[in-house]
Amino acid sequence: MISTFRRTLDALYRGAALIAAFCLILILLIIVLQMLARWTGTQFPGSTQYAGYLMAAASFFAFASALNTGAHIRVTLLISMLAKRRFWAELWGLALGTLISSYLAWYTVKTVYWSYRLGDVSQGQDATPLWIPQMPMAIGAILLAICFLDNLVTLIFTGTDNIRKAPFEQTAAE
Repeated sequence: MISTFRRTLDALYRGAALIAAFCLILILLIIVLQMLARWTGTQFPGSTQYAGYLMAAASFFAFASALNTGAHIRVTLLISMLAKRRFWAELWGLALGTLISSYLAWYTVKTVYWSYRLGDVSQGQDATPLWIPQMPMAIGAILLAICFLDNLVTLIFTGTDNIRKAPFEQTAAE
């Protein structure tokens, strides 16, 4: 059951990373459409806002996958110098990360809720209801909080987290 849960979480993180990559492709498409609109003398209202929304979505969807693949900045030099106290440093870092990311997730969900309730729209030419571009940010923040909690619980029960070492962190002996 635990291995199924682990595979499900890993698939969730990879799926979010694929969505982030798709958002980047859509940004490229918007830029190309902006260029075409400029060359043909037509308007593409809201294109800058849409690119910004997609950049935020790409960033937040990529956070959980980046954490699990070791792409986030970690203070591995300091942690490795702690040798015997490494577990406690990792525990403290993951607990703090879980707390902060949970706080972020709570307030991004709350922001989406209130934007929807109040009918907020963007101030740009697109007049998009703000809850729509805020939703991917909230989902990404929730995934990041889940990922931090996942790594914290795994560290507590197994003594090691799920974060894979980035290639530049490995020593020559590994």
